Amino acid sequence: MGATSGIGALAVTEAVDRGLHVRAFARSADRLEKTDLIEPFAGDARSVDDVTAALAGTRAVIYALGIRERLAMLWEEETLFSDSTRVLIDAMKDSDTKRLVAVTGFGAGRSRSAMSSIERLGHRAFLGKPYADKDRQEAMIVESDLDWTIARPVILTNSTKSSGLKVLRDPSSWRNGLVSRRSVAHYLVDSVEDGLDIRADVVLTR
Repeated sequence: MGATSGIGALAVTEAVDRGLHVRAFARSADRLEKTDLIEPFAGDARSVDDVTAALAGTRAVIYALGIRERLAMLWEEETLFSDSTRVLIDAMKDSDTKRLVAVTGFGAGRSRSAMSSIERLGHRAFLGKPYADKDRQEAMIVESDLDWTIARPVILTNSTKSSGLKVLRDPSSWRNGLVSRRSVAHYLVDSVEDGLDIRADVVLTR
């Protein structure tokens, strides 16, 4: 989900490079070329019918939806993450797909406590509305009966390298930093293929 941009697009590339079949779900998925390994699926993540249809025959969901950065994020309430996650969890309950790997971000959920007071102040000043919704999203995932993983990348870069990734599993080790989108995508596909960090939340950095 979120297959046409950012981490989601890189996760599609990573999976295909490993010879995995991908159903690429996004509003703009019809712009993607269908191949032997990529099945574009244009849909709305808030639509029960679209999400239910997209789940059919899948083994796992990588959730990598994002929002367009804009000034109005400072005051507009954000609900995309919680709305779409509610639809997804309900649809997954009624399907054979139980594995969910969801990208949120450092500062969401209980990782907020790993930030310094200055980090928290700046983070919530600029990203308070989206991250309040990521908080709601994470709570839904944790309370679900799915085989979930919450992956929280720190500050994202566009480096082409995917080496040096650290998966911080112990909350006492959680910290801010930098990580490439490509490294995050690599972890997401690893998490599905190898069954990593099931029913756990991690922080991704380098």
